[in-house]
Amino acid sequence: MSRRTSRPRPHAVTAGSPCPCGLSDTYGACCGARHAGSPAPTAESLMRSRYSAFAVHDAAYLLRTWHPDTRPERLDPDAGTRWLGLEVLASTDGGPFHQEGTVEFIATYREHGHQDTLREHSRFVRHDGAWVYVGPLPR
Repeated sequence: MSRRTSRPRPHAVTAGSPCPCGLSDTYGACCGARHAGSPAPTAESLMRSRYSAFAVHDAAYLLRTWHPDTRPERLDPDAGTRWLGLEVLASTDGGPFHQEGTVEFIATYREHGHQDTLREHSRFVRHDGAWVYVGPLPR
């Protein structure tokens, strides 16, 4: 009887992979550390880790880092969506000594064979001492 071992899919992210958020560190040392429980020191860091959570389909992290007033009851990332890149355009406040911040970004993705972008100017606040995502700002 042969034993089959599972192999990661070609686009699977491992601790040693480049981080999906686009920074130079590995996933394990960057956003993977956030997903494992290390708090984000800035709003931008949280936004990058949330982007990476979409890339690795970590719905629990996304819900955990969403403000309770705007958080959906459940979130089911689409397995047919592949996140391809993140560009941070601007950020305001959101540092270690702030209570609020914003991050504007463009995320590129492929969904069911079609490539597209998502542009959002997001609001973040501290809730119980940790950065959380509130939602997009109106255009």
